[in-house]
Amino acid sequence: MSDLKEIEQAMAEADCLATADQVNAALNRVAAEISAKLRDSNPILYCVLNGGMVFTGKLLVKLDFPLEVAYLHATRYGQHLQGSLLDWKAPPSKDPKGRTVLVLDDILDEGHTLHAITLALKAAGAAAVHTGVLVHKVHERKAVPGMRADFTGLDIEDRYLFGWGMDYKGYWRNAPGIYALKGH
Repeated sequence: MSDLKEIEQAMAEADCLATADQVNAALNRVAAEISAKLRDSNPILYCVLNGGMVFTGKLLVKLDFPLEVAYLHATRYGQHLQGSLLDWKAPPSKDPKGRTVLVLDDILDEGHTLHAITLALKAAGAAAVHTGVLVHKVHERKAVPGMRADFTGLDIEDRYLFGWGMDYKGYWRNAPGIYALKGH
């Protein structure tokens, strides 16, 4: 369990890299892009728990077409990329077979887990797999060189980020902007 004073101090000293207004503008743009691409595809939107909860929840009310919402919770072990190496804390709550799916998460950092989830959904028979993230962390350490989500809200520098679903020691997922830990 973390020391609450240290958690509060982390926020007090954090650098705000994207304000609530900037995040909301990015969310509106992503919603328009998703709507244009997936409106007629009867998609399943998978929220990747826990980080993707805020992004998914805020995005859903901006998508004005029929869709189904589901969730999954997976972690990856080692540095392996194969879908079979996912540890499914909660497997996909709806069968993706024959469906267009959109996997929504908070951040694309190195992308190993998102890549493995995508491979697993394709292996499970999804007709098409798209990805969306609120934040694309800018660096060259991607699981697949040049990897990007199909839909991205903000490109943010390579620092320790929290807010809008991303956490600091389990806290501050609820922060209204995107923050970076001081000195990181």
